[in-house]
Amino acid sequence: MTKNGNRRGTTTGVEWPTVFLILGCYGTWLAAGLLLWQAYPVAALAVMALMVALQSSLVHEVLHGHPTRNARINEALVSLPIGVVWPYRRFKTIHLRHHADERLTDPFDDPESYYRALWQHDDLPASMKLLLSINNTMAGRFVLGPLLACVGFFIDDAKQIVAGDKAIRKAWLLHAAGLAVVLPVVQFGFGVPLWLYVLVPVWLGQSLISIRTFAEHQWSEHPEGRTVIVERSPLSLLFLNNNLHFVHHKSPTVAWYKLPALFRARRAEWLKMNKGYVYPNYFALVRAYAFRAKEPVCHPALRRAPEQGRAFVPRVRARSVNGLGTAPVPAEPPKE
Repeated sequence: MTKNGNRRGTTTGVEWPTVFLILGCYGTWLAAGLLLWQAYPVAALAVMALMVALQSSLVHEVLHGHPTRNARINEALVSLPIGVVWPYRRFKTIHLRHHADERLTDPFDDPESYYRALWQHDDLPASMKLLLSINNTMAGRFVLGPLLACVGFFIDDAKQIVAGDKAIRKAWLLHAAGLAVVLPVVQFGFGVPLWLYVLVPVWLGQSLISIRTFAEHQWSEHPEGRTVIVERSPLSLLFLNNNLHFVHHKSPTVAWYKLPALFRARRAEWLKMNKGYVYPNYFALVRAYAFRAKEPVCHPALRRAPEQGRAFVPRVRARSVNGLGTAPVPAEPPKE
C-alpha cells in the first residue's frame, strides 16, 4: 500500500457502476426528504430507510477497496453518515478483522460473531440472556438487533476512548463531522424530526440489513462451511449481492456487480466448497426461523469452562459490533 492509499500492482480504473450507485443513493435520499416528505411522509420515510440500508451496503463495498484504488477517495464517497450510527473507520477496522475466515464465529476473535462462550453467557443477567435468545430468531433480530448492536458497540467504544485509544477517537470525530452535515439537513432541510428519523429510517434501515446478516455465518468444524450462500433474492441490489456471501468471502476484492456471474460460472463448485450451507432465498429462512432460534447463543465449540481448554487460540482482543465486548484472554491455552 502506498502513502496515498493506492494499492501497488493494481489498475487505476474506476468502478463506475459503484460510483453511480453511490450518487443515486444520496440523491434519492435527498429527493425523499426535500420533495416527498411534505406530501407523502410515510413513503418518504420508507424510501429513506431503503437508502440507509443501501448506504450501509455501499460502505461495506467501499471498505473492501472500491470503487477506486485510493482509500481516501473511497472514504470521501460514503462520508455522509445518513445511517447515523456507525463511524466508517470503525466499521472498516472491525469488518476487515472479521474476514479472517479461519476465525469466523469465534466470539473472541471474530468481532461480528453473535455467539458467546458458555462462561460469558453464564455471567449475564437473566434479562440479557432472554434478549440474546430472542435476538437469535429472525423476527427478534429484525426488531431488537439494531438496538442491541448499537448499545453494546457504543459502550465498548466509549471505554476505549476513555482508555486513550486515539484511532477510535479520530474515527468518531470524523463521524461527528459527517453528522454535523446530515442531522441539520434532516431537521431543518427536510423538516423531519430527528427522533422520527432515528426511529424509522435509521432503525428500519439497519433492520433490513439484518435480513442479510442473520444467517451469514454459523459454526462449523470446517471453516468454509461457516459462510452462507442465498442463491436468489429480490433484495440482491439492496445487499449488493452479498446474499452470495461465501463468494464474497472467497473473493473480497471482486466488485459487487461481478459476484453473480462469478457464482453462476462455478455454481456447483461453490456449493460443494461451502459444505452445502445454502438457502434458495430469504423466504426459506423466514419460514424456518422467524420465531425460532437458528443458532444457540453459546458457541457450540466453547461450551466448556476456560480452564478446560479452548477451541481457538485468540490473537487479539475483540471489540464486538454486537455488544458485550470481551475481556482480554490468554495468548495460549492454559496448561495442565
